[in-house]
Amino acid sequence: MKKTHRLKNDSNHNITVQKFATKTKASSSKRLKNKHKSKEYSKPISESEENLPIPQINTTLIAFLDKNPILSRNFYQIDALDLAPRLLGKFLRRDDVVLQITEVEAYRPNDSACHGRFGKTARTAPVFGPGGHAYVYLCYGLHMMLNVVADKEEAGAAVLIRSCAPIYGLGTIQQRRGLKTEKPVLLAGPGKVGQALGLSTEWSSHALYTAGGLELLDGPEPEHILVGPRVGIEYALPEHVNALWRFAIAGSSWISAPKKTLRPL
Repeated sequence: MKKTHRLKNDSNHNITVQKFATKTKASSSKRLKNKHKSKEYSKPISESEENLPIPQINTTLIAFLDKNPILSRNFYQIDALDLAPRLLGKFLRRDDVVLQITEVEAYRPNDSACHGRFGKTARTAPVFGPGGHAYVYLCYGLHMMLNVVADKEEAGAAVLIRSCAPIYGLGTIQQRRGLKTEKPVLLAGPGKVGQALGLSTEWSSHALYTAGGLELLDGPEPEHILVGPRVGIEYALPEHVNALWRFAIAGSSWISAPKKTLRPL
């Protein structure tokens, strides 16, 4: 189903990544060139990030970005349950860091596990925005959780990014995580993804379909997908606790626990 190959990142580390059959749209070199001439999107920088190396765009990364363009706004204007599996295999990029999405969970309107179940508040307002924006919230006062807002404006739906695999920027990822490893523990879990990307709640409402800052890029569709119930929502109604709204790439090592609740789609 898939092959593995060695891919060198810009921190002189080699990492093994999974190569899937790609279905991406071509983009012109002119668009890419103009994109990287534009001013880089900026967000508040935390003290922990001040000592990180200045991101450098190398030719290999430029070629990668040319083959995997930013997804359009229309891509997200669908039900979260439909968007979730479509996000598998896509890429998240912030500066020199590129991650491939390997595991997600869907949260829908009228879902007793969704943050929008109590209506719009200062904290949850971003999830009621138009599809294609980020919703980042702090969990247990420790973890930054990245969600991709789905559906039309005011729907109150999103997809949680649970796990990713590293593609570029391994050194930056390890420094942000405070963990010198190339094993799945580096990115298998939603809080780990948020930390690897250096996110804060300031990124909520950021448009993922615009160049600069945090971007969501096209990527290969996995051949096989696993499904299962979502994690840590015991407070929800039984029909939502048992709903198979968790999705992961079959055969990937970059999946969070518990894995035994996942089965082939």
